[in-house]
Amino acid sequence: MSAAHQLVVLIDPVARRIDGESVRIAKDVLCAGAQAKICWPQGPEEFARALARRSGRRTVVVGDDQALLRTVTLLHRERELDRGELAMVPVGAADSLRLARSLGVPLGAVAAARTALEGAGRRLDLLVDDCDQVVLGALRVPALSPVRARPASPTVWGAARTLVRTLVGAPAPVAAAVAHRLRVEADGVLLSDLDLPVAGVSVASADGLAQVVVHGRTGERVRVAARAVTISGPVGGFRYRADQVVAGPVRTRTWTVLADAWQLVLPG
Repeated sequence: MSAAHQLVVLIDPVARRIDGESVRIAKDVLCAGAQAKICWPQGPEEFARALARRSGRRTVVVGDDQALLRTVTLLHRERELDRGELAMVPVGAADSLRLARSLGVPLGAVAAARTALEGAGRRLDLLVDDCDQVVLGALRVPALSPVRARPASPTVWGAARTLVRTLVGAPAPVAAAVAHRLRVEADGVLLSDLDLPVAGVSVASADGLAQVVVHGRTGERVRVAARAVTISGPVGGFRYRADQVVAGPVRTRTWTVLADAWQLVLPG
C-alpha cells in the first residue's frame, strides 16, 4: 500500500468544537478511502506526540490555518519537513481559513478529504525567521494611522483600536497614514533606512526567493527578490503580521527563504 493511502489524521480540538459535523464527514471520507490512523489530541503536547509517531504516513491536518501552521512549525523544528507530505481538511470560521484558501486547499470537507486521498504533493517555499518561526504565506509591516491629541484615556483606547484595525486588514481611515521609519535590507543591499520613512513593507516567498516590496509614502514601490530580508525599526520596535498572526514589537528580524521546503497535497 502506498504512503498516500496510509494516513495519520490529526484532528484539532478547536475544529471539533466549532464544526463537529464537518470533522465527522472528513473522517468518514478519509477512512473509506485509505488505511487511516485517527488521532484526537487534546492539546499541543499530545498533538506533537501524535505527529512524531506518523511513521512515514501521509499526514492530514483537520483544522484551521493555525493547526496547519503549528504542524509545519513542529516539523521544521524537528528538521523533518522533507519526510513526507502534508494534507489539510480546512475546518473553522471563514476568516481562520484565509491561508488555506491562498495555498489552494479546497475548503469543503468532502472536496478537501478527497484531495488528501487523491491529490499530489506540491513543493512549496517557506520563510523562516531568526527565531525559527515559519511563515507559510506572506508577512507585512503595515502603515500606521495617525492618532490625534486627545485626553489620556481616550487617546490610549483610540491608538489601540487604530493598531488593531491596521493589523487585521480593516478599511483604512480617511486620514493620511503615518509612515514607518524602517531599515530594510535584502541580501545585504540597503533598500530603505531609518531616515527615510516608508508606508509599509510586504514579503512573500515565490520561486525560491523572497519577493520584497517597500511601499513609499507617495505610492512608489521598490521591488526586489532575495534569499533573505532583514527589517529593523526604531527603539520602540515594530509590529508585523505573518500568516494573519500579529507579532512584535521587535527591534529587528531576519527572514530567510527555504526553497521547496515542504510538500502540501493539492488537487491534481
